[in-house]
Amino acid sequence: MNVQTEWRRAEELNQKFDFVVSRAVTTLPEFVGWVRKLIIPGGFNDIPNGIIYLKGGDLESEIMSFGEKVKVKDVSDFFEEECFISKKIIYLPFV
Repeated sequence: MNVQTEWRRAEELNQKFDFVVSRAVTTLPEFVGWVRKLIIPGGFNDIPNGIIYLKGGDLESEIMSFGEKVKVKDVSDFFEEECFISKKIIYLPFV
């Protein structure tokens, strides 16, 4: 498995990646604008290349514009601690 991690601001990156993984730093639509150019469309993984984003709160208005492409999973499905109750994993494929 080939994995490369970067702890940088999106605008500092010039490489292309299969996935951009981040915790919430802004709204999802704004984040997509920052990293869209960094993602290689398609891919050879089990899921299409895209964004994996950790965020809490009410996400309805943020994900609405992405329609059925966006997938949301509750982090509390994986962890029982109370701090994860409102956290979500957002997956947005770029195909």
